[in-house]
Amino acid sequence: MINIFKLFDKNRDNRAKFTEIVYRIFKFQEFFTDIQNVNFPENAGPCVYAMWHAHQCCVHGLPDRANCNVLVSRSRDGQIIAGVVERWGFKVIHGSKGKKGSVEATMQMIHALKNGECCAIMVDGPKGPARVVKDGAIRVAKNAGVPIVPVYWYSPNPTFLKFPSWDEFRLPFLWTKLINIYGEPIYIDPNGDKEHDEQVRLKVQHSLEELEKQAPEAHKGVFRFGLWKK
Repeated sequence: MINIFKLFDKNRDNRAKFTEIVYRIFKFQEFFTDIQNVNFPENAGPCVYAMWHAHQCCVHGLPDRANCNVLVSRSRDGQIIAGVVERWGFKVIHGSKGKKGSVEATMQMIHALKNGECCAIMVDGPKGPARVVKDGAIRVAKNAGVPIVPVYWYSPNPTFLKFPSWDEFRLPFLWTKLINIYGEPIYIDPNGDKEHDEQVRLKVQHSLEELEKQAPEAHKGVFRFGLWKK
């Protein structure tokens, strides 16, 4: 999922070791990172959290981790990330290449959602194009009968690093104050046709773009009123 982790994965037999290294790096960073949720939809119930691939680490700010399933690719990098995400307390659903693997992952997510759990999906992943919502999250939410909740990760701090990857992956480094800002839940008509589903996809796209515009002022508001907490 994240190209920088290939630095740790030159030997496939050492993935457990590399997973531990990456986890310890994130664990160390926790001490320096403040994440606040803005406009979190308390009454949304089971939902699909939709985020950009670059913002995948925003799952760290999601509440109730034990009740949330994160879709992670079966790639070499994805296996490392899956181990880290599980250590964070989330459940992992492994995506896969090919139609069969995609159907299997979709069915697992639908099952989890119908059982009252949530799912987190990087809606432009795993290979892009960046910042273009694909229809996978719409299919999952529609079949499970749950809303989609867009999430955008933001900080103006220079310590919120941007990597030169295809998705411009974002990661805090040392002291960083972040917000997870949430859009309004987006509901899907279970009987809607393809045109309806496309309208929903565009609505998710628009919501994420609007959250990007709103995030700087929202960040100022949280900081201004002293809401930062460890």
